[in-house]
Amino acid sequence: MNLNRPVSLNMNVRGMGQSATLAIKQMCRALRQEGRHVYDFGLGQSPFPVPHQVVEALRLAASQKDYLPVEGLPELREAIASFHRTKDQLDIDPHNVLVGPGSKELMFLVQLVYYGEIVLRSPCWVSYMPQSRILGRRISLTHTRYEEGWKITAEQLLRALEIASDNSRPRLIVFNYPSNPTGHTYTADELKELAEVARRFEAIVLSDEIYGQLHHKGEHISIARFYPERTIVSSGLSKWCGAGGWRLGTFAFPKDLEWLKESIAAVASETYTSVCTPVQYAAVCAFRGGSEIEHYLCHVRRLLAALARRCVESLNGVGVRVHLPAGAFYLFLDFTPLADRLARRGIDSGQSMCDALLAEAGVAILPGVAFSRSRSELTARLSYVDFDGDTALAASESIPLDQPLPEEIISARCVNVLDGVKRIAQWVS
Repeated sequence: MNLNRPVSLNMNVRGMGQSATLAIKQMCRALRQEGRHVYDFGLGQSPFPVPHQVVEALRLAASQKDYLPVEGLPELREAIASFHRTKDQLDIDPHNVLVGPGSKELMFLVQLVYYGEIVLRSPCWVSYMPQSRILGRRISLTHTRYEEGWKITAEQLLRALEIASDNSRPRLIVFNYPSNPTGHTYTADELKELAEVARRFEAIVLSDEIYGQLHHKGEHISIARFYPERTIVSSGLSKWCGAGGWRLGTFAFPKDLEWLKESIAAVASETYTSVCTPVQYAAVCAFRGGSEIEHYLCHVRRLLAALARRCVESLNGVGVRVHLPAGAFYLFLDFTPLADRLARRGIDSGQSMCDALLAEAGVAILPGVAFSRSRSELTARLSYVDFDGDTALAASESIPLDQPLPEEIISARCVNVLDGVKRIAQWVS
């Protein structure tokens, strides 16, 4: 008997590899250990330091060792509810806030608990579809286009929901904006139209707003303002607070979905028990915010917006199609106009293109197929955060916010990103 055969593996996970973002990070580490210079544009981790007062709060809480309530530290749940009331104009009750070990885990649990079809747009974050497949959920996928800014429209969403013979069946619609992988966002009018479609079908909306505070103009709007009764708002510390490795995510539920929150908490009690206690105490400081954290965010946004403009100009200049992002720190590159040129080099897919870029130019980006695009499509995500966020932030803070950020700051502090984008431009040329 061959004991190495995967005969006992769940059918839904057979053949599944590591998340594409984590796998490319491992590959970049290995290549750098071999002495190669790699432009690491794969994972998408905030380069900026955790605000010093939040770090100090963690230090002071290091001795806290008791298990906390599965839903989260009461003071933290109050701070998160206040955060959404202030930032998003949402009426969130602290009782309906759930704290988890990263928003990724909470997204998995909501799909586990809520037995419905998962409605996604493509391109989408790398883990939405694998999580649904692990659980055996039915997936409805709507492909968006470069010409529409990679955004799903109300008309597209309506078609996706009308396609079913039973329009009353339960659906969970996942929105994510500012978007990973495209950096796009939605206007208030677009959100109103999407909300009306969701309301018509009584669908639950999971609004992944983890990059909300990284809207480059600080103008993020939550869809929950227009569909408050059935929208779950997801956030956390990983992006706007630079604390990805702390693993703290949050879900804010409306009162009408309290039953769903309670069920997720019950499952959480039987799986992860509760989130790291010192991190929860420190997160109170983060979500309470204040003038220092707002100052920090303003400089982070200014740096990301300025660097994005430089990258987009360089890539558009050589025929790569890419939109200027409205938030987050991603560019979704479309090499389709260069398809004939790439085909002459034996490149006929996003994966072969990214493999060649890494081998020939030392640039690590992820192919569109990792974000639920077709394998043949010549698209890829570039995460433009391979720079020292501490020194870049300090340089920005030396320039008042009411003045433009000098170009030389980006040139001096974001060298690896600018050089890597230049390598891509040279490679395609």
